[in-house]
Amino acid sequence: MRYLMLIRSDPATAPTAGPDPALAEDMGRLIEEMTKAGVLLDTAGLRPIEEATRIRLADGATTILDGPFTEAREVIGGYCLVQTRTREEAVEWGSRFLRLHGPEWTMEVEIRQLDQP
Repeated sequence: MRYLMLIRSDPATAPTAGPDPALAEDMGRLIEEMTKAGVLLDTAGLRPIEEATRIRLADGATTILDGPFTEAREVIGGYCLVQTRTREEAVEWGSRFLRLHGPEWTMEVEIRQLDQP
């Protein structure tokens, strides 16, 4: 089964200095472990919300909105696409990712199974 993990955070609560080098090293080790386990299909961080564009459909009309978005209290900062045997296994990988960050971060990972074609 394939799962998409959406990594959400609140920019107002993120450490102002960003991730420290130790976190980047820990993340690299986790990604390497996931790759060796054959679980990781793809992963990436996303550019800042200030560079985003939203396309909104309302009442049959589309509107294009360029960032920054002042109401953005929670943003998707990255994603991870995994293939696991069970939902529980995907949850464990997502939990391990979050635990790397430590108490100074407030984040969540939303895990959604992809529809099979």
